[in-house]
Amino acid sequence: MAKYIFVTGGVVSSLGKGITASSTGLLLKSRGFRVSLQKFDPYINVDPGTMNPYQHGEVFVTQDGAETDLDLGHYERFIDENLTRDNNHTTGQIYESIINKERKGLFLGGTVQVVPHITNEIKQRITKLASKQSLDVVICEIGGTVGDIEAQPFLEAIRQLRLDLGSQNVLYVHVTLVPYVPTSGEFKTKPTQHSVKELRAAGIQPDIIIARATKRLPLEARNKISLFCSVETEAVIDAPDVKSIYKVPLIFHEQELDRLIAAKLGLPTNPIDLSAWKDFVEREHSRTETVKIALVGKYTGLKDAYKSVLEALEHASIQEGVKLDVVWLESSELDDKTLEKLTEVDGILVPGGFGIRGIEGKISVAQYARDKKVPYLGLCVGLQVAVIEYSRHVCNLEDANSTEFDKDTPHSVIDLMPEQKNVYRKGGTMRLGSYPCVLKPGSKAQSYYGKEVVFERHRHRYEVNPTYVEELQASGMEVSGVSPDGLLVEIVELPDHPFFIATQFHPEFLSRPLKAHPLFAAFIKEAHEYVLRTQIANSSMHKI
Repeated sequence: MAKYIFVTGGVVSSLGKGITASSTGLLLKSRGFRVSLQKFDPYINVDPGTMNPYQHGEVFVTQDGAETDLDLGHYERFIDENLTRDNNHTTGQIYESIINKERKGLFLGGTVQVVPHITNEIKQRITKLASKQSLDVVICEIGGTVGDIEAQPFLEAIRQLRLDLGSQNVLYVHVTLVPYVPTSGEFKTKPTQHSVKELRAAGIQPDIIIARATKRLPLEARNKISLFCSVETEAVIDAPDVKSIYKVPLIFHEQELDRLIAAKLGLPTNPIDLSAWKDFVEREHSRTETVKIALVGKYTGLKDAYKSVLEALEHASIQEGVKLDVVWLESSELDDKTLEKLTEVDGILVPGGFGIRGIEGKISVAQYARDKKVPYLGLCVGLQVAVIEYSRHVCNLEDANSTEFDKDTPHSVIDLMPEQKNVYRKGGTMRLGSYPCVLKPGSKAQSYYGKEVVFERHRHRYEVNPTYVEELQASGMEVSGVSPDGLLVEIVELPDHPFFIATQFHPEFLSRPLKAHPLFAAFIKEAHEYVLRTQIANSSMHKI
């Protein structure tokens, strides 16, 4: 029988439940266990696909095309496994399923209630994952905080599971805040005590407490939490703020969290191998030179909107052995003065996004990168603005645009494909998930991948209009990646540019700490070489 670990949170949100779950998954996988992770989100949206990034941050897309919470990105990066729609569930999905069953008469005319119908649906989704994949351990993160009205059915469901599966097969981990008050010089455990009290009111006694604090907790504070929350002192795990999330598993391992979990769940004490992870963290902290990358987006007020992009840049920077300095540029506020900031950067990245706001700013940035030979990586809409810019200024197609931004454009170089033109439901109807991409032999993209065919994840509704592909290529833009039928443009590049590559897909979703994505790795490598070329040029000018 699979073992289940339920991660809950208290006091405040955004304490790091996702990183806690991911780190635990890494430690257990490093001990040889077959592990997967799930996220249960209490919001009533069916998925985050239609939510504003300022509300929810990034939408992470799985191989099978599910639009999910950004924590699934953390899960995949830490345990290096591709997850599916079975790994993320929302209140919206659960209620939708129950209502559909009720409409079909599957409840035999009975009254449909939160208990047992909603809770049974939650339990079924929790246990389904292990049965489908023959897992040893399933780690389930419950979104929100204890005490939220929305979270109550989930807490009730995981409370029942301990009775259903046996106490030896279920473990509760509670992540809570321990604030430090500088004026008194003390860590205050009272918020944690109240949070655990709230959890107990739901019928759940935590087995392990992850104590989030600004710095390491003294033994006195851990003993106090142990006493008032009825957990062993060794089960109060210190989780201080760190510069890198990738150090968290090592901090947990230092405190023997993985051994403690194995003991409490009756798992064999397999040896652990964290050598590759330790080497990665060591390389992360031993970098000296710096590359500056301009990230030009429209949601720069919330960095989580570009979480996977930032992590992919970080993975590539560590692989290249350089520090990453991200220069944030809000595309909707770009003017000649702010564009001057691009003279200070070594590479430009335009990530995905929707809507017209900030588009002209992104187009101007693509033009700057092309003209000044600054390394450029465009993702999704980053490809589309590159094509629009090239069409206007090289192909001389006046007012070329995407029909997403200008329905009356005389040159719709970006347009809806026929199958998308009659789609009216917004949620889950884009081109989503993993699709094959055939790479052009001899192209830069093919040399970076080292393959003929790759599979990449998509999330978009608009494509490069096939009508204009021949004209773009005749003017010098190379289409170096296409769909197997040759109809859809997947990658464009400029052969006479040191590095100008844009993709219709989202390569950031496949980057891993120990294996940077090839395009991000090539981008950072070229940005580093741009730094060196600039230094040499400046040195020569100084001598003159």
